[in-house]
Amino acid sequence: MMTRKAGRNGGLPHVPGSVPKVLILGSFPSVQSLEREEYYANPRNRFWAVMGELLGISRTLPYVERIQSLDVCGIALWDVIATCIREGSGDGAIREPEPNDIPGFLRAHRSVRLVVLNGSTAGRLFQSAWPDGFPSGLRFVVMPSTSPANARYRLPDLVDRWKVILAAREPA
Repeated sequence: MMTRKAGRNGGLPHVPGSVPKVLILGSFPSVQSLEREEYYANPRNRFWAVMGELLGISRTLPYVERIQSLDVCGIALWDVIATCIREGSGDGAIREPEPNDIPGFLRAHRSVRLVVLNGSTAGRLFQSAWPDGFPSGLRFVVMPSTSPANARYRLPDLVDRWKVILAAREPA
């Protein structure tokens, strides 16, 4: 288990999957996620609950099995930020963000049709890192955050909004 202090922190490596159709990008992992080296490790984060409702991936499965299930569903995970200075887990505390090589990921995984930004902070950071966007043919959508800090959305509302990932997984 890693211990994270205030200072420059690195994020988690991408989880590309074999042939991803959807790339889900968070802003930067929570302290719990960094310590456990697992995306969406905070049990109050509703990401895995949403994936359970939409894709049948049980949040009670071991992490490795949940990741394998995402792969089968054509979904890759990563974050907009590679490194930053942040104390705690709040997006508002992110300072000096350095972006991940999302353009390189998309060049290496041309099967991706949809990039989903998990929350407005991920969307804002993405837009500021790549203001000119990416090649045509890709869709980008900002979804309501699954973070426990986003109390505005109940789980059924999140599931309804996140249904956009289902259509992107269908054959073109």
